[in-house]
Amino acid sequence: MVERTLAALYDSPRKGGLGPSHPNVSRWLGVIRSYFPSSVVSVMQRDAIDRLGIRQLLLEPETLRAIQPDPHLAATLLSLSSVLPPKAREAAREIVRLVVSEIANRIQFPTQQRLGHRRVSSERMKSGVGKIDFDRTIRLNLRHIQPERQLIVESIYRWPRGARSLRNVVLGMDQSGSMATSLIYGGVYASVLASLPALDLRAFAFSTDVVDLTDYLDDPVELLFATRLGGGTDIAQAIEYTNQIIDQPNDTLFVLLTDLFEGGSEGRMIERTNQLVKRGVKVVCLLSLSDEGEPAYDHAMAQEFANLGIPAFACTPDAFPELLAQAIS
Repeated sequence: MVERTLAALYDSPRKGGLGPSHPNVSRWLGVIRSYFPSSVVSVMQRDAIDRLGIRQLLLEPETLRAIQPDPHLAATLLSLSSVLPPKAREAAREIVRLVVSEIANRIQFPTQQRLGHRRVSSERMKSGVGKIDFDRTIRLNLRHIQPERQLIVESIYRWPRGARSLRNVVLGMDQSGSMATSLIYGGVYASVLASLPALDLRAFAFSTDVVDLTDYLDDPVELLFATRLGGGTDIAQAIEYTNQIIDQPNDTLFVLLTDLFEGGSEGRMIERTNQLVKRGVKVVCLLSLSDEGEPAYDHAMAQEFANLGIPAFACTPDAFPELLAQAIS
């Protein structure tokens, strides 16, 4: 069975198929979930979409219900969102919701720990450094509650000053096809960061136009469906938009999530970026935000950014809170 399952995918002619009708595809998707670990299933699903041309079948809810949710699938569904029929759209939204929930559960606590809260000793508490976060202090000390329902406070949590030194964060996310998976992670991170009182976040996505996502920050699923995944790339326009919305440049961090492949004028992009830096905005270019390997990006443009004092590098989702904390402080 395992051999036949692998042969159906990897021994078939490219752009072939798994059978004449969607029940065969759904059955194949179910089989691979039974015989392979989830990490392998994700790769095989991705290969099936690319090699066997089953993208059209993703428009059918029967197929969607058989697929294991993962960020790559969520990105594909977002790119198809405008053509999904109503029943498939409902199934697709549920898949994206599951993916978002898994990512949020993975990143929320370390992000709050690194950027939203700071544990301090009783001696430091007496010094009056930072305001006490009473909600988090109580919740994380509940394990010390006594039988007579007295709470013993062993650790006190305060809002960190470090996170307030650059409390304004702008996240600009490239929504071209090459950045699809990074956009998924970026959208979830935007919602998590927006929940931190220590930060004031604005977020937008861009291709050849700009879509402000700030009003969607309380719901990452709605935020992702508000994007328009695919199309060209005009980074210069996105940076110009950033210049327009920043009114406290010396107190602002701009995180640009893009592979730096500019579809418009590269000279204009560098010029607009230089203006942003000269205003005092701290800029970080994130070439990729995903669990994948080394990203494909425009090396020449990355060097141009480095010449402006802007770091440009890839990052895994788990490492992003530490990166952001360092940039803020």
